[in-house]
Amino acid sequence: MIDSLINLFSNVQAWIFQVAVQPLMFHLGFSEYIEDAFDGVEWFLIGVCELIVLFIILRPLESAIPVHPISDKRARWIDFLYTVIQRLGAFSVLIFFLIDPVVAQLTEWFHLEGIHPFNLENLWPGITDRPLVTFLVYLVVLDFFDYWYHRAQHSFGWMWGLHSLHHSQQNMNLWSDDRNHLLDDLIRDIFMALIAIAIGVEPSQYVLLVAASRMLQSLQHANVRIHFGKLGDAIVVSPRFHRWHHAIGIGHESKGKGSLGGHNFGVLFSFWDVLFRTAFFGKTFERTGIRDQLPIPLGKERNYGSGFWEQQWLGLKHMVEFGRKPRR
Repeated sequence: MIDSLINLFSNVQAWIFQVAVQPLMFHLGFSEYIEDAFDGVEWFLIGVCELIVLFIILRPLESAIPVHPISDKRARWIDFLYTVIQRLGAFSVLIFFLIDPVVAQLTEWFHLEGIHPFNLENLWPGITDRPLVTFLVYLVVLDFFDYWYHRAQHSFGWMWGLHSLHHSQQNMNLWSDDRNHLLDDLIRDIFMALIAIAIGVEPSQYVLLVAASRMLQSLQHANVRIHFGKLGDAIVVSPRFHRWHHAIGIGHESKGKGSLGGHNFGVLFSFWDVLFRTAFFGKTFERTGIRDQLPIPLGKERNYGSGFWEQQWLGLKHMVEFGRKPRR
C-alpha cells in the first residue's frame, strides 16, 4: 500500500513537471534551475497532501469538539489563505535551497583547508546514522533552536511587532499556524535553514522535517478540546498547552502585565518549557488574542488588521512602533 502511494506520488510529480513546469522553465530561460524546479514540484505536492489531510481529519474534529464557536468566519478564511501561501509556495524549502549552494561552497573551502564540517549523523556511529534515529534527532535539535527563536519573538519589541499578527487571531483554528507576517516567516526560515545546514541536514530530509513539524503545529492551533494528559502535555505541545500560549494576559505577556514575555514557547516539544521554566499547565481552554486589542480601559483597542494586505502593512508599522520602546 505504502509503495503504491509512493509510486503514485512520483508519477504525478513527474507528470506535472513534464507537462507544465519544464516547458515553462525553458520558455522563461531558467533551464539551469530545472533540477530545483523538479524538487519544487515535490514540495508543492506535499503541500497539497497536507491540506487534504488537515481538511479530512482536523476540520471534522473542530466541528465535533470545538473550544469556542467561530465568531469571525472571514478571519478563518484569511488564515486559510496564509496556509495556502505557506504550504504550496515552498517558502521554507525555497530559502533552504537558496542558502544550501552558498554553504556548499563554504564547505568545499573548509575541506581544502583541512577543516571538516560538523555532521550530527556522525555523533554516535551505529546509532545516530540510522534513518529513523537521524530524523528524530534532527527534529529535536531543530525544535530546540526554534524554541529559542520563538522566545526571542516575545522578548524583543521589533520581533514582537511582526509576530503579534500571529497572536491577534481571536478565532484560533487549524489554519492559524500559518497566520504570520511574510517578513517574520522569511527571517525565521533563514535562521532555521542555516541551523539545518550547519548540523548536516540533507535537502530531502529537510522537506520531511518541515512537513512533519507543520502538521503537528496545525493540530496545536486547531479549535479542538484536546490535550495529552499531565505527562503528555509535559512532553509534546498539545492544543490545550499551546492555547495557553495564545491566551490573553498569560501566554504572551510577562505576569499578565502587558510587557513582553509569556509562557509555553515550545514549538513541537513542551519539555523545553519545563526545562527552562516557561511552562504553564492550565486546565481550561481560554479565549485567544492580545490584551491591547480589547476596548479601553482594559486594552488600547489596537488594530491588527482584518484583511491580508492590511495585516501585512500594520505588521510593519508595529515592528517600527514596538521596536522603539517596550510594549506596555
